Amino acid sequence: MALILPEVVRPSAFFFVVERSQAGDARRQAVIWAEANGCSKDLQGQLALVITELAGNLVLHTMHGGCLVLRLADGRGTEAVEVLSLDKGPGNANFGACMQDGFSTAGTAGIGLGVVRRCSELFEVHSQPGIGTALLCIVTCKPASQNESLQFGQVNVPIKGEDVCGDAGAKLILGDGRVRVLLADGLGHGPNAAEASRAACTVFAAEPRLDLCSLLEKIHDALKSTRGAAVAVAEVDAAKGRLTYAGVGNIAGYILMADRGESTHLVSMNGTLGSVRSRIQEFAYPWSEDALLVMTSDGIKNHWRMDRYAGIAARHPSLIAGILYRDHFRTTDDASVATLRFRP
Repeated sequence: MALILPEVVRPSAFFFVVERSQAGDARRQAVIWAEANGCSKDLQGQLALVITELAGNLVLHTMHGGCLVLRLADGRGTEAVEVLSLDKGPGNANFGACMQDGFSTAGTAGIGLGVVRRCSELFEVHSQPGIGTALLCIVTCKPASQNESLQFGQVNVPIKGEDVCGDAGAKLILGDGRVRVLLADGLGHGPNAAEASRAACTVFAAEPRLDLCSLLEKIHDALKSTRGAAVAVAEVDAAKGRLTYAGVGNIAGYILMADRGESTHLVSMNGTLGSVRSRIQEFAYPWSEDALLVMTSDGIKNHWRMDRYAGIAARHPSLIAGILYRDHFRTTDDASVATLRFRP
């Protein structure tokens, strides 16, 4: 069996932008974040330009602003940064017109989004009247061929007032058409919650050959010295058309089938790993080429519907994760969404 690319998903950087002074601060903080994560000076410069334009759009085109979410792009190390711009503004049914240089609804030169697109390796937008606009771009100085067979997204944002997120996620490519995703929600929030969830990720990366039940047993033992966490693991075997899932605690999992408009809720058992738990059990579900895996911590409300968003099922999983976070996060907890599309 070919092994194995473990990747602990680093927490997202988050900037709320309502007024012009916050737009400038978002640019400065984004560059500081990029430097701290080892991004090159050239990439920091590209990112500063993109954040300036996107933050300016949030100020100019929405009444209540929006947010920018950054993370290192999936599988690219420090060579690329994924940027989400999320707002609940008026939306636009003809967003393509906004991409033309010279088009403006705010009396500006109308070149901002064109600049963002030209700086981006990947650029996707979902804008819907009455709901808002979500924009995804990947900023890089070293373009790479995109692997359309495996697309992963995650938004990982702490509760207001905390610097670290108590949720954590990880992805593991096993080879032979298989990939695993873990999402952990440390009990409570803050540094102690983060310690628990990251300990779960460490075991996940170190034990790729364990079956899911044995893996959660080992995570349970490792978390006994922490405050504990809700943890769920999904393994997609695209070649066999199967997803297996095991979870303990309040991580919610779903398989969405775009071609039939159907969703399947994935079963987790009650309890908290590292503390009190019930029996661990693994469940199997069918997986098809158009399937999308969605996993959320309990910082995301459960009563969301994908059919609210026209055309969203075919978009990049990162854009979908951003929209679910934007519209359904709770103000009382850390919030994470992990999304995966995997075709053989």
